[in-house]
Amino acid sequence: MQIGEAAERVGLSIRTIRHYEEAGLIMPSARSEGGFRLYTEPDLARLAVVKRMKPLGFTLDEMRDLLELLDSLTEANPADNRAALLDRLTMFHEAAQARVTALRDQLTMAEGFAGQIQDHIDIHVVPPA
Repeated sequence: MQIGEAAERVGLSIRTIRHYEEAGLIMPSARSEGGFRLYTEPDLARLAVVKRMKPLGFTLDEMRDLLELLDSLTEANPADNRAALLDRLTMFHEAAQARVTALRDQLTMAEGFAGQIQDHIDIHVVPPA
């Protein structure tokens, strides 16, 4: 599929996908005779991983590292250093969990603030006669 359909399916803009390509996170699997980027389902899966990492504040380098790690795990055979790869994956999981916790804490604080503002509004609104 071309970049427009890929963008629509993953929920990213075409510009964002091109940026991720320039950053080395995703490469189209092929190009059409006309030079259009062509993406496959595995390409979309990679884009989905990047999309999920972005709101957690992972850097482009961290995203690239995780994608390379996932590729290595997929390609690794039992003789490879699978345990080390899984240890690195565990570190990414722990980092993601810590960032989710921090975001939940921020959301709780933001909801409390919004509630506080609403309380002020409620106090100063004149009830209808």
